[in-house]
Amino acid sequence: MKGTSLTHIKHLYWRAGFGISPDEANKLTELSLDPIVDRLFECPYPENLHIVDKDTVPEGIKMMPAIERKTIQKERREYGEMLNAYWLEQLAATRNPLLEKITLFWHGHFACRIENIYAIQELNNIQRKYALGPFKDLLMAVSKNSVMLQFLNNQQNKKSHPNENFARELMELFTLGHGNYSEQDVKESARAFTGWGFDRETLDFVFRVKQHDYEDKIVFGKTGNFDGEDIIDLILANRLTAYFICRKIYKYFVNDNPDEIIIEELADGYRANNYNTESLLKTIFKSKWFYDEKNIGAKIKSPVEFITGLTRTFKINYNDKKVLLQMQRGLGQILFYPPNVAGWAGGRNWIDSSTIMLRLKLPSLLLSGGVIDFDFQSDDPDAFKMMEMHNRQREKVREKANTTIDWKIALSMFPENATRDEVMNAILQPALSQVQKDKLYELNESTLQKLLIQLVSMPEYQMC
Repeated sequence: MKGTSLTHIKHLYWRAGFGISPDEANKLTELSLDPIVDRLFECPYPENLHIVDKDTVPEGIKMMPAIERKTIQKERREYGEMLNAYWLEQLAATRNPLLEKITLFWHGHFACRIENIYAIQELNNIQRKYALGPFKDLLMAVSKNSVMLQFLNNQQNKKSHPNENFARELMELFTLGHGNYSEQDVKESARAFTGWGFDRETLDFVFRVKQHDYEDKIVFGKTGNFDGEDIIDLILANRLTAYFICRKIYKYFVNDNPDEIIIEELADGYRANNYNTESLLKTIFKSKWFYDEKNIGAKIKSPVEFITGLTRTFKINYNDKKVLLQMQRGLGQILFYPPNVAGWAGGRNWIDSSTIMLRLKLPSLLLSGGVIDFDFQSDDPDAFKMMEMHNRQREKVREKANTTIDWKIALSMFPENATRDEVMNAILQPALSQVQKDKLYELNESTLQKLLIQLVSMPEYQMC
């Protein structure tokens, strides 16, 4: 039986998850590629988030006395931080790395942010539930979710005053892409979504019959008494939707530089296979081109991938959960807090002069219990509201990493006789040049522990 190279296994596990330990990777080299890929789709059980119940934090606090309102707002922020830390730690410990990775993709694709922590928790669980199934099921569930209906103002979409916000973002950001629909399509689709709302007590989807426009609409050149579900069906019938989703998935899992020929082929298969996302991802991960040299080590890790990969590899325990939030803020990606409805831009946008310095410092600080400087310079007051940073918005904040690492377990990833080259190849995705290797040799790190810290502090560790 032909095995699989260590390079390809590492590539697969970084793209379909958050990395793999060297000892686990070595065990898989005896298997052929297909069963390795299939294993990733064998989810033991869904790991839904559950930090709050529906009534944990009261809603409708505007009419409450100021002191009570302030207390509830503080509780809401605290639960938001707890939910953020919980998911980030789950990403690092999960037995379902692929399911969590694709859920993270949909989290950015259907980007929303509201104050109701229970509602955003449940939206995340919906995205996880439908993450690998038909895209229609996911799209329909998200479109009828209270978070989306509130965030994009469809609660205000009524026959007498149509609100176009949801219909526009549905086409531009979630399905067809900019320029692949007309203004008339947006206006007429908005009429079709009139009456879609949610019960503010239960947060359940509600179709408000008296608010719906039952007259004919003209969408994509077709005329009919369309409702919201009809519009979604019309959008999915358009091949450009399959192309838009596949292009975005290609950039997320394969390479930021799209191969249009491959994407067209993927889109044809995606549409022909009822938009089944599991089948699409299996096609990608089992394709020869996925393992081309140009795709290996070619993507910049997102902040969440970077933090999760480190945590997962070294089994880092964060004794102060606030550090998790501070790291995300400093690196430019806070879970449950996208910058806007378009989500995070990704790619080269992850790196600038300040974030690269923090990225290079963090590994040694986290693995050695050091002190981290977070320099907050933001024009978004909501971000500081979330993190209770009102009084230090323009200050440098020093936080003790306060982490615990079981180095005995971490070092056991390698056999006792592992060479320095073997350690380098196991930890880094991009291949190092001989000049880079020589510089590492010159450092003459005396222990495996010190060598590992040096390797994950290199610029090459930012790539996957």
